[in-house]
Amino acid sequence: MQRTSFSDFKCPAARALDSVGDWWSMLILRDAFQGLSRFDEFQKSLGVAPNILTRRLKHLTEKGLFERRLYHQRPARYEYLLTDKGRDFFPVLMTLFSWGSRHMPEEDLAFLLGDAASGRERETMLVDARTGEEVTPENTSLLAGPAADDEVHERIARMRAWYLGIDA
Repeated sequence: MQRTSFSDFKCPAARALDSVGDWWSMLILRDAFQGLSRFDEFQKSLGVAPNILTRRLKHLTEKGLFERRLYHQRPARYEYLLTDKGRDFFPVLMTLFSWGSRHMPEEDLAFLLGDAASGRERETMLVDARTGEEVTPENTSLLAGPAADDEVHERIARMRAWYLGIDA
C-alpha cells in the first residue's frame, strides 16, 4: 500500500510526519540514539524484515535524518549516522517515550528515562525556552506564520474564537 505524502501540507506537524515516516522509522531513530548505526544492528534490535528496514533507512536518509557512510569496501557496507536534523528528533522521541510511560501499567515498564551522569530518574515536560513555562493545551495556540494564506488565517481565527468562547 502506498502511503500518503504530507510534504505539501501547510502544517509543520504533518510535514514532520512525512519526514519521519512511520513507527518503524521512529524505532530506528530510537535505536540510533542508543548507539546503533548498522543495518544488522537495527535488524537484530527490531526484528524487522530486511526489505522494510532498507526502505525506512533509505527514506530517513533521503529526508536528511541520517547520513549514510561506507564502513566496509567488499562487500559494501554502510552505517547510518544521525545528522543535525536527526538529532533534533530526540525531544520528540523523549516526549513520546514519556507519554507512553505515563499511560502504561507500572509493572510493564522495562525502561525509564534517567540522567546519564547521576542515574537519577528523569521526569519530562515540554517548556517554552524563552519563559520556562510549561506548554499545555490550555496555554498554547497556533499563530499565523510567514506562509499563511487566507485559509490559515480563517482557521486560526476560528480556533481563537473557540478558545475565547466566542461564536464565530
